This record gives sequence, C-alpha cells and structure tokens, in this order.
Amino acid sequence: MSRKPRIRSGSGATMHDVARAAGVSAITVSRALNQPQQVSEQLREQVMRAVDALGYVPSRSARTLASARSRTVLVLIPSLGNTVFLDTLAGIETVLDAAGYQMLIGDSRYDAERELKLLRAYLQHRPDGVLLTGLSHAEPVEALLRRHALPAVYMMDLADDGRCCVGFSQEDAGAAITRHLLSRGKRRIGFLGAQLDERVLKRLAGYRAALAEAGLADAALEWLDPAPSSMRMGADMLDAALAARPDCDALFCCNDDLAIGALARCQQLGIAVPERLAVAGFNDLQAAAWCTPSLTTVATPRREIGVRAARALLARLDGGEPETLRADLGFELMLRRSS
Repeated sequence: MSRKPRIRSGSGATMHDVARAAGVSAITVSRALNQPQQVSEQLREQVMRAVDALGYVPSRSARTLASARSRTVLVLIPSLGNTVFLDTLAGIETVLDAAGYQMLIGDSRYDAERELKLLRAYLQHRPDGVLLTGLSHAEPVEALLRRHALPAVYMMDLADDGRCCVGFSQEDAGAAITRHLLSRGKRRIGFLGAQLDERVLKRLAGYRAALAEAGLADAALEWLDPAPSSMRMGADMLDAALAARPDCDALFCCNDDLAIGALARCQQLGIAVPERLAVAGFNDLQAAAWCTPSLTTVATPRREIGVRAARALLARLDGGEPETLRADLGFELMLRRSS
C-alpha cells in the first residue's frame, strides 16, 4: 500500500512531526498555519509551540500544489519611501495576516516599465491576487492580469468602468481645497506640483475646475516639476513662484512635503502666513499639525484604503463579491493656521 509523502521542511521536521508533538492531526496543523481563522486561538498557540520547538518551516511549493493557492497577494505601489503608501501597506498587512496570507511587495518607483517587469517577475510566485495603486497602468500590465485571470483591486482612486476600486476622488479633493482658499478671500492661487503622477494631475484638474468656476483660471500660476517631491523642492518652488508672480496670495501644494518646505521658506523670508500668503498641502502627514504655522491640508484615509482593498480582494478570492465595486472612502479638509 502506497504511503502519502510527508511534507518536509528545511530543518528535517515534517508536518506529521509537528502534529505528533502538538497532539493533533496533520490536517489541524495545516489549518492552523494556512487558515488560522478556522481554529481556536488556544489550538493555534499549541501548534505554534510545536512548530517553534521543532524548527518546522512549511514548504510553500507543497502547500501551493495541495491547495491550488499560494496564499500570497502581490501589492504594487509606486514608492516605499512615501509615508502615504507605507500607511496603506500597514492596513493591507493587518487584513492579510489575519487571513493567513503573505504580501509580495513591488516598488515601481513611478515607472510603468518597471511595474510591468515586477508583475512578470512576481507571477512566477503564483500570487492569488493583486492590489494595484491608481487606475492608469500600461496595457501589457492589464493584459497579463487578464491572461492569468488574476483578481485585482485598484487603490487610491475611483473608476466607473466595472473595475473593483477603493479610494476617493482625487479631483474632488483638489477642487475642495481650492474652494476653501477662495472662501478665505484668496484670488491669485498658485499650484505647486511635483512627481506629476496620475493622482497629482487629477488634483491639478480639480484645482483648475474650481478656479474656472470662480472666473479666476490662470495657467501662469502653475509650477510643475516631474522630479520627486521634497521639502527642499517646496522651498525652491516658492522662490520661483514669488519671483514670477509676486501678486500670488495663496499656494495649493500637491502634497505636504512641498507645503512644509514652502512654509519653512516663508519663515526664512519673513512672509506672513496666511495674511500675505496662504499655504495648503495634501495627505495630512503627521508633521502637518506640528509645523509652524500648522498646515491646512487634505486628510486621506490611506490606511483604511489598504484595509478595505485587502478585504475586497479576499472576498473575490473566496468566490464572493466585495461589498461594492466602487468604495468611495472620501477625504477631509484639515483647516489649520496656514490658510
């Protein structure tokens, strides 16, 4: 009679060894490791003590063959150095970890070709699904997702084309902060933009729409640089803006990095904020509330986006449907002293 092969780890311990040490069946060990939500906390701790004592390392290839799932999710983000995306990753990890999934993280560095290379490389690990940042991706990326029938959820923005997405309207947020500056009596409102990815360009579109509504559209009040943003860039862009348009009375910066740099330069130059020049940012990073003066900005629900996107993807992997294909989590204006 043939015997079922034992799943062996690099340490030499097998799942059956763990089962004997824990006093449970091999199936229970498998569930405790791969689907922890299906066993009690006490039983999981019992299994984990045996795993630690034996130095057992599960075989991912064996687990994938047995379940037809890798229990991994690919997450493609544009920057690992941006707090916005780190907060989103933290939300994703909370959900995936509780469900027994691991993250494969790809940093595209805002480069479409690099994103495609990352997707091709990570497909070798057979991820069960993918979480993507933004809506605009190269056609070969979308083609690969279709060819591999890979469930996907798009984060940070909203689509009306049937794709599953979790985020908020970048354009509406850009318009809202611009209207706030208008409500404060500002009439020559400049826009400082860096990186110029799709989300920044949508904030710019919202800014333009709000100024057009007020009859104050002025392309000469826009300063755009495709280079990565920084506080130093914000200070330099402020210098350029005031040199070109000394009548500028407010600035909407596409993110808080630029805004904080602009505020610092105003302090150095003795420019009264917000009386002479109002400044607003975007994303409500921690420093926004602590700089001087504290920064008016747009609070974005980036961690909650990660949580909801991960839940939506798991729902699809379990054969169901997410609560909605278009989850609008909204945004909030944080009105502070700089405006």
